[in-house]
Amino acid sequence: MAACAIRRGLLSTVSKYNKKHTLRVLNVEYSSRHELNRLRLPCSACTLFNVQQIRYLSSRPEGKVLETVGVFEVPKQHGKYETGQLFLHSVFGYRGIVLFPWHARLYDRDVSPPSAESKPEPPGAHGSKEVKGKTHTYYQVLIDTRDCPHISQRSQTEAVTFLANHDDSRALYAIPGLDYVSHEDILPYNSTDQNPIQHELFERFLMFNPSKVPPFVPRDTLRAWQEKNHPWLELSDVHRETTENIRVTVIPFYMGMREAQNSHVYWWRYCIRLENMGNEVVQLRERHWRIFSLSGTLETVRGRGVVGREPVLSKEQPAFQYSSHVSLQAPSGHMWGTFRIERTDGSHFDVRIPPFSLESNKDDKAPPAGYSW
Repeated sequence: MAACAIRRGLLSTVSKYNKKHTLRVLNVEYSSRHELNRLRLPCSACTLFNVQQIRYLSSRPEGKVLETVGVFEVPKQHGKYETGQLFLHSVFGYRGIVLFPWHARLYDRDVSPPSAESKPEPPGAHGSKEVKGKTHTYYQVLIDTRDCPHISQRSQTEAVTFLANHDDSRALYAIPGLDYVSHEDILPYNSTDQNPIQHELFERFLMFNPSKVPPFVPRDTLRAWQEKNHPWLELSDVHRETTENIRVTVIPFYMGMREAQNSHVYWWRYCIRLENMGNEVVQLRERHWRIFSLSGTLETVRGRGVVGREPVLSKEQPAFQYSSHVSLQAPSGHMWGTFRIERTDGSHFDVRIPPFSLESNKDDKAPPAGYSW
């Protein structure tokens, strides 16, 4: 099994299909969306089966003994999850807990827009049409540190990065184990454990209250941290496009402005997820970026792989996620490009990276250095 795989399982499900009562005892190992999707429940109107009890299981460090994590809940088709909701990530399989939701504009270029809603392309873009953004819910979450070693080859166990408020203008401050998760990637569960997530911020941000649902409620420190760091945490736009069954999702974040050599330098972080939606095994070999600045400059960047890796995307391990940074000497710009993908027979094809804007906030004060209490 790949190093990133996290063993999970199901305990005793009782299902009904066409009124035929069948008892199934499942002991499932899974590590990808394709396997996790089989666990999703239909909407309440569907009567094909009724799961009365499902328990998530997690492996101990030696990978041989499964232990109970919690009891599965029906995923929400509508609405949003509240602060304190425990979940498994449907793609990467890690345990997490919701801190708070964000409402993002999702630009899905796989959906053909009416001609009246088409928007002009950024200079030099590759010609696919941009659609009108639809509101979509994402969540700021904590990742359980016990699961980070299992997913390190598939995800960077995301960290929120800030421009550190130090004399060294190049310094960055990172808070590890923070991620942004789409609503459909949440597989909710509940637990009687008062400390179900291991993360240095868990007890500082949340406290156990058995009278509440979910039973983990925000502390004042979480509210203060969110309010203080809102400009650097906020998720505003999400861009998505699929080429030959390889879906690329990009989320840009503004990080702030720095003064350097009598000029302003604006910084952004962008998180990218590649996902193989098909059955063919492929490998990312090269990246090709085009970066346009409002100052009028156009930069081309080519290189092998991404963040020093050339990930393989297969049906069993379909996704890879990473983050990087970019700076401009202008308050806004655009990025777009392609990933060169190789098939098992040695042939190649280019996957489009959807164009996305780099926009600075109106308030360009330097962001705070991490968090404080």
